[in-house]
Amino acid sequence: MLYGCIYVTLDLMNKAGIQTLSVHAFAASAWQKGHATFYGGRGACGYGNLYSAGYGTRTAALSTALFNNGASCGQCYKIICDYNSDPKWCRKGTSITITATNFCPPNYDLPSNAGGWCNPPLQHFDMAQPAWEKIGIYSGGIIPVLFQRVSCKKHGGVRFTICGRDYFELVTITNVAAAGSIQSASIKGSKTGWLAMSRNWGANWQSLAYLNGQSLSFKITTTDGQTRVFDNVVPSYWHFGQTFSSRVQFQ
Repeated sequence: MLYGCIYVTLDLMNKAGIQTLSVHAFAASAWQKGHATFYGGRGACGYGNLYSAGYGTRTAALSTALFNNGASCGQCYKIICDYNSDPKWCRKGTSITITATNFCPPNYDLPSNAGGWCNPPLQHFDMAQPAWEKIGIYSGGIIPVLFQRVSCKKHGGVRFTICGRDYFELVTITNVAAAGSIQSASIKGSKTGWLAMSRNWGANWQSLAYLNGQSLSFKITTTDGQTRVFDNVVPSYWHFGQTFSSRVQFQ
């Protein structure tokens, strides 16, 4: 259950030093083959309203083969329609970069080549319709694509939305650049040491400590091994439902 998530955003200057355990920049992957359809819904990685979270319509739901039980939430992919395979429904020479914000569940009642597009082991993107129409023609419905995972480009720093109640902090971590997805997270109150957080689902990480009335710091490691410390990014007067923006970002 979520408590009091009103998403009031506070922009605070993080004046502390930034801990960096890995300084390499995120490198794009090789191109791979897949397919893409489109949908009209919102995301299901826990980002809430995708517009207020900064993701807009350049988003997609990932099939099981790509979603990785939510660990891929926040990753970015550059997608082009495979014009050589389907010149009728592809827009030639165009590409779109999307953020993974949703899960496309399998449908085992339908065959993988006739409706069960998200069934394992298919690598499939169910994209927001405005993004899909940048590379495909609406009447086509499904198109073959080439895709690669790329570095996420974000404006501003990483954001932390705190929901929950008393001994339960549910923190949604958004606007993560570079790898985009998070491998591990820790939280520290002004009266505690570092406490490991566990993934609740998608981009939501939880702590079962009583941290009310304390300023909060976070230590985040992304899936490419970069670590950043967000020291005192949340002031002691925080309330559940608020979002706090840092000035610290991944590269």
